[in-house]
Amino acid sequence: MIGYVQPAPPSLDVRGVRFAYPDGHVALQQVDLTVPKGDRVALLGPNGAGKTTLVLHLNGILTAAAGTVTVGGLTVDSDRATLAEIRRRVGIVFQDPDDQLFLPTVAEDVAFGPANLGLRGPELAARVDEALTAVGMLEHRDRAPHHLSFGQRRRVAVATVLAMHPEILVLDEPSSNLDPAARRELATILRGLPVTLLMVTHDLPYALELCERSVILDGGRIVADGTTPDLLADADLLARHRLELPYGFDPAVAAARLAATPDRSAPARPAA
Repeated sequence: MIGYVQPAPPSLDVRGVRFAYPDGHVALQQVDLTVPKGDRVALLGPNGAGKTTLVLHLNGILTAAAGTVTVGGLTVDSDRATLAEIRRRVGIVFQDPDDQLFLPTVAEDVAFGPANLGLRGPELAARVDEALTAVGMLEHRDRAPHHLSFGQRRRVAVATVLAMHPEILVLDEPSSNLDPAARRELATILRGLPVTLLMVTHDLPYALELCERSVILDGGRIVADGTTPDLLADADLLARHRLELPYGFDPAVAAARLAATPDRSAPARPAA
């Protein structure tokens, strides 16, 4: 057909993934999950549900016993060149930012990944400044990471991943240990990023604020997949899978308030 444009492949396509640890514990059972390009999805579930195990399959740290994982049309396998590209496409931000920050300055930490891809000189400097600007940390580029607040370090950890120009940004408990202001600032940043987002979290209000869709994983299986307001409004579903809303939190009221907030998706630089 003249003028037909082939749709972009999904950022993430997990099909029939099964995985068992050496002790025989089956952590994932026939997991299917598709995340279209540009979507923001929360991955919810109790401790031990298999969330971390699934995340480690996305960039080839763990290999499925059965099934496939595809990132932006590229299938995760054991080929070294393929794995290198997959790990560029899948940017994982760990729960503790100190697991990702280990060099003398913020700029050096953010430059580490792109430098390993071969970037040098002005191109590398531009990539660093671009990533730090996206998280509102450019003016701190020459500071030592350990001199920053926890919330600032988390933003720098996000920048280290953004500097790789990932296909999908995977966040592990991004709101944990943040004070209310830092939590809000990070939400502002994440809403403004033009990247697919998979957020692993127990923070259900944060999932509602940032992700249109949520998936519940329990016992190594996807047990629910739907809009975040609908899932959080199902008290029986949450109770069956050991998920709890904060006392007094009404997801319907919160969703209506969020929907009425003008231009929630527009990027905005938070306070440094």
